[in-house]
Amino acid sequence: MSDIILHHYPASPFAEKIRLIFGLKGLAWKSVKIPMVMPKPDLMPLTGGYRKTPVMQIGADIYCDTVLIARELERRHPAPTLYPHGSEAVSLGLSFWTDKTLFRDVGALVFGSIGEQMPEAFLKDRAEFRGAPFDIERMKAAVPNAQDQVRAALEWVETGLADGRKFLLGDTPGLADLNVYFNVWFLQRAAEDVRGFLDDFKRIADWSGRVAAIGHGDMSVISSGDALEIARDSEPVASESTDAGDPRCLKPGARVSVSPDDTGRVPVEGVLAASGSDRIVIRRSDPRIGDVAVHFPRAGYRVLVL
Repeated sequence: MSDIILHHYPASPFAEKIRLIFGLKGLAWKSVKIPMVMPKPDLMPLTGGYRKTPVMQIGADIYCDTVLIARELERRHPAPTLYPHGSEAVSLGLSFWTDKTLFRDVGALVFGSIGEQMPEAFLKDRAEFRGAPFDIERMKAAVPNAQDQVRAALEWVETGLADGRKFLLGDTPGLADLNVYFNVWFLQRAAEDVRGFLDDFKRIADWSGRVAAIGHGDMSVISSGDALEIARDSEPVASESTDAGDPRCLKPGARVSVSPDDTGRVPVEGVLAASGSDRIVIRRSDPRIGDVAVHFPRAGYRVLVL
């Protein structure tokens, strides 16, 4: 089996979720540090333009979005599970709150309080990523409401820990914990006066310490060039398959584009290889690496037939 490679940067909150999955499952993995802003010349050949962080590579198969990455890691390494007490549906559903609504408010707090300290290149890149101006003054004005929203959300988490359980679903950590935790982890980057309300959540503080103690597994560093070479020397393992229940009747061989429906809406074009209710896989080719299969979740992504 090919090594797991994660293309990420240390300050990425979504990458922190995946790094903790490696720790929870006790996995060895290779780390490729990518730039925080475009251009990302050694990542684009793998993804075809997808620019969210992180991206997981296993040989010539490229996995996009933390929801799909988590599901793929669970499929390949089922023990210990990310879904203790049969919590798969709850954990995956929770991700749509933690990754979108909650992270939107946490991001507003962080960038509304420290955005003026960020380099101009970062602000320009994130404006392109969002498809809207990265207006620091507007974000600063939004801080009070974002504080209200995040504080209310964390009160739900605090209440969930009130019976003395160690983790959100009991005494065993799982994806539900990591979904919430990466937001708390990122919130710590906000200015101290803005994040001060965290001090009121004593149970969350203790829980956060237990989640952080999971660690990141067994990491070793490789270069982006090494990762491209691995892709070039591998063949995609994704095989063609048809989703018999697909209401759109998509079939392998169709030329399609896939893009997120929220931010980073860069379409990735290729030939449909496989699809299901949970994912869509396209094959594409790049002169530097040859053929790869790029995997996306179905939920939260738009698929257009070209």
